[in-house]
Amino acid sequence: MGGQRAAEGGGKEFERVLDALLLRMSDGTYALGSLLPPQRELAQDLGVSRDTVQRVLRELVERGLVESRQGSGSRVIGSPPPQDRQQPAGRSAHPGRMTLGPHMARAFQEPEVALDVFTFTSESLAAHFWIQAERIRSGEVAPRRIALRMLLPSEDLPLPYPRTVGNPDDPRPQERLRGITRRHLQSLRLVLQELEAEQLVGEVDVAIRWAPLTPTFKLYLFNRTEALHGMYKVVERPVVLDEETIPALDVVGLGAVLEHHVTDDDPNSPGSVFVTERQEWFDSVWEYLATE
Repeated sequence: MGGQRAAEGGGKEFERVLDALLLRMSDGTYALGSLLPPQRELAQDLGVSRDTVQRVLRELVERGLVESRQGSGSRVIGSPPPQDRQQPAGRSAHPGRMTLGPHMARAFQEPEVALDVFTFTSESLAAHFWIQAERIRSGEVAPRRIALRMLLPSEDLPLPYPRTVGNPDDPRPQERLRGITRRHLQSLRLVLQELEAEQLVGEVDVAIRWAPLTPTFKLYLFNRTEALHGMYKVVERPVVLDEETIPALDVVGLGAVLEHHVTDDDPNSPGSVFVTERQEWFDSVWEYLATE
């Protein structure tokens, strides 16, 4: 019944936002029991009005997936059934592909977590680290060491996206991008510093560098033995800037399906070659191009 109501009265933007939130709830970005971001933040993130976000939240409440209380925000209380998910929470029907959430969960079961990341912003990664921090606090997992190296595009680098359609000189989309990056980067640093301060993790090492490169893909490298790789797709979508909705060229990354590659005993196998080459690429950019 919920899907029928959405189809009848939602419209294209309603459906897009609904699909995005269902996907994030499915892949662990918004885990069971967690609070959703404030409506204003969701509206800015997804490039829609708060009215659209409110209608989507009402739909999720009616489906029994979200609980909304005045003054307390909206909390995830259910998991989307398979037919509501754009991608399964773990491996999909396409071999070698997965979303980030289950892989992060598995990585944090190990005594050491070493993660190298090349990404456009730190948005999705920060959300996943908060989820894993709650698992550590609950005693579900207990890594002794967490080491993170992250490459981000230089803030003074002119980027081809995001930009206003018809007005490429409009500085607001990239100012918004930098704001999102800084906010989530601060959140990510905070959650890891708190784990170390609370003596829940013995050693935490976070290093951020800025590279003069436009990300066309996102890359996660775990312990130099596994890689997750996904391409950014360029789309035209509405973005809310200073209370004004404008058409913009942007990239879609949050919740993206990622190719999964693992090394094995054969250094010439496709998985081993992929991981080795991507790790060497990351190390070379980190050493020769990126700055702190």
